[in-house]
Amino acid sequence: MKKSEIKFTVTRDDKKVPEKIDWSASDTQKQTAAVNAVMIALWDGEERNTLRIDLWTKSMMKEDMKKFYHQSLLFMADNFERATGDVEASQAMRNFAQMLGEKMNLVMENKFTALKE
Repeated sequence: MKKSEIKFTVTRDDKKVPEKIDWSASDTQKQTAAVNAVMIALWDGEERNTLRIDLWTKSMMKEDMKKFYHQSLLFMADNFERATGDVEASQAMRNFAQMLGEKMNLVMENKFTALKE
């Protein structure tokens, strides 16, 4: 059995606000990489509840945070479809991400009927 390790190192200021976030993974060639935000969701099967870690650095720009959340919603829709096969619910998530992206001026209005309900 092969094990992999993912490590996050968070440098915080005196008020415990993240200034720098580095991550590394044992399966990659790159030693460490700096990022401005991380969102981790963990499923506790015993408690049947989601645990979360949400961190972002002081340097994370508001526009980048909007993109981060928009893209995360799209990734969740794709992952949900692969995990469950529920195409209808996945498409509803994509529709919500499209609507939110329009409201945040990240994407243009989608005129395709494939995304309309």
